[in-house]
Amino acid sequence: MKVAPSLLSCDFSKMGEEVIRIDKAGADWIHLDVMDGHFVPNITIGPATVKAVRPYTRLPFDVHLMIDYPLDYIDAFADAGADIITFHLEAMSDPYMTIKKIKERGIKAGVVIKPATPAEEVFPFLDSVYMVLVMTVEPGFGGQSFMADMMPKVTAIKAEAAKRGLDIPIEVDGGISDKTVAAAAAAGVDIVVSGTGVFKADDPAEAIKILKGAY
Repeated sequence: MKVAPSLLSCDFSKMGEEVIRIDKAGADWIHLDVMDGHFVPNITIGPATVKAVRPYTRLPFDVHLMIDYPLDYIDAFADAGADIITFHLEAMSDPYMTIKKIKERGIKAGVVIKPATPAEEVFPFLDSVYMVLVMTVEPGFGGQSFMADMMPKVTAIKAEAAKRGLDIPIEVDGGISDKTVAAAAAAGVDIVVSGTGVFKADDPAEAIKILKGAY
């Protein structure tokens, strides 16, 4: 199990130091939530912030675009230092063109689905993406409760990928903590995003260790 702490829960007044702190604590990836105030009712960071914190770690930057037109911003986030870019199938941009653009920039592409979107919606894209992100909260705000009823989606996507001979990592995002990670592990999740559960922990290194040891 990989752990990708979400910077959404860090101290924004010292983001560089927070990245260093979480790197030293044993994070595998750094998850960066990008919100435009339209696709979700909140606004967070943009390419300039991603670029600003990029020098503080060599860990992969997992950039999650919660924006209406992800295709229009692939170049900007690629230039800023993204290693993985995931975007929502519910967004307005053509998903095939968006995946193509991400891959043309030499970046790993992933698709994301909200809680109300069926697992089957990602099936047409399994042959062309690196990973799938299943939201376990409604996207837009941190600190929400984990939706365990999303786990059948994970198993369904895993089963469809296996049927095609594909080994596609499944990531979940929302409400992940030491109390909820077991359900994710049981469903076969490969990467967990945890914001509050890591950044607000008394000992982030211990929190990450517990999440990684869920299997």
